[in-house]
Amino acid sequence: MSFNTVVVALFLAVPAFYLYHRITSSETTSASTSSMDSSKSDDEKPKTIMQPARIDLDPPKDDPFTVEQLKEFDGSNAEKPVYVAIKGTVFDVTRKRETYGQGGSYNIFAGKDASRALGMSSLKQEDALSDYSALSEGDMKTLNDWYSFFECVAMLSVILSSWSSH
Repeated sequence: MSFNTVVVALFLAVPAFYLYHRITSSETTSASTSSMDSSKSDDEKPKTIMQPARIDLDPPKDDPFTVEQLKEFDGSNAEKPVYVAIKGTVFDVTRKRETYGQGGSYNIFAGKDASRALGMSSLKQEDALSDYSALSEGDMKTLNDWYSFFECVAMLSVILSSWSSH
């Protein structure tokens, strides 16, 4: 065998061996990782901020809210549910009272239709308005994404009786 043949063989063999080693070691690692994951209790598994779609939702109610009635469900009264309205549709977010209730980081959205603020991803009081007609295309997509999210995880309650299309 010539020196050039040995060099070429090594040149081809080293990357092939490296790839083989990576593939076989990652299969072993993922197999051991998944066996470790299955042995973890639910408390030890990584948590996600996304919630699965609710299957225990009641059907939407037929009696619409007025804007004034909706204000009563702003999370300030622990005896009442917490409602958020998006694009005129009211959602029950009581399960996340710590977030939407009094003192919660998203309390600005409770007890009102704050569609504009949701679309703009804003937590400013002056943006918490139902009129979202001036939203940009990107903000409108954000608002629609929020609406879709709430349809899956929050009880769809009712349509605001005083809401009009924007």
